[in-house]
Amino acid sequence: MKIFKMKDTLAFMSYRKASTIISIILVLASVISLATNKLNFGLDFTGGTLLEVGFSQPADLGNIREVLEQGGYPDAVVQLFGSSEDVLIRLGQRDNVKAEMLGNEILNLLQQGGNANVEMRRIEFVGANVGDELAEQGGLAMLTALICILVYVAFRFEWRFALGSVTALGHDVILTLGLFSVLGLEFDLTVLAAVLAVIGYSLNDTIVVSDRIRENFRKIRKGEAEEIINISLTQTLSRTMITSLTTFLVLLALFFKGGALIHGFATALLFGIVVGTYSSIYVASTVALALGISKEDLIPEVIEVEGADQDELRM
Repeated sequence: MKIFKMKDTLAFMSYRKASTIISIILVLASVISLATNKLNFGLDFTGGTLLEVGFSQPADLGNIREVLEQGGYPDAVVQLFGSSEDVLIRLGQRDNVKAEMLGNEILNLLQQGGNANVEMRRIEFVGANVGDELAEQGGLAMLTALICILVYVAFRFEWRFALGSVTALGHDVILTLGLFSVLGLEFDLTVLAAVLAVIGYSLNDTIVVSDRIRENFRKIRKGEAEEIINISLTQTLSRTMITSLTTFLVLLALFFKGGALIHGFATALLFGIVVGTYSSIYVASTVALALGISKEDLIPEVIEVEGADQDELRM
């Protein structure tokens, strides 16, 4: 392994105070937005009906909203879906109304409103009870993942690294949720899957950095903890940047060409890759350093075997 000299090392930890302030501000802003604006939950969580209709020419969204409002659906959310001829219509929960009947009524309203060449392509219905259950199970999934990660990293490395890793993961999740809250983007099951994927990606990056820090603590005899962490981050920087860049390019393709169905998924992952790379460098390492990680914490204890001294004397 190449041992970096101090002049070859980037002083990441010298910026830890500034990065900590930035992280605290962003986390507080996200929490405030989540408390006030909340998340714009999709039909997967709130329940309701989703209809996809196709037109023979570019759709007039203003006319469609007006027609539906006059027809008794003022809560309808109308948006383009992939092209100017495809439209998604989202309706809130309605009791004792079958999805098929609702779809026929919406289709008739659109045809009467001057859209003769319109066809129903898809109808999806999610009950309120199912939506509540999905929201509960999704929250439990994220909480369980964080707890399991805390236990694994504490066992694999050291409890200071474990707290740093979980802090970084919590930081990434809160900022990603905050982005969706601030921008009012729809939060559905695909976005929840993206948040869990962000947890896995960020953890993988943090594990690589933590492993290199532990290795350098054992190999570099001289140097303070901050110096060794800087050396470790410098050594893993090229790997981190290459991994993040290649993943980012793939997600850009999904974001622009993947269609509306996975737009939220790609958005969450794109943002998660950025904050995950940042947190693995600054949040996790900064927390471990602040908790007083040292060389003695990572050097394995030598276990003396009874009778070993006598065996050495005989030899």
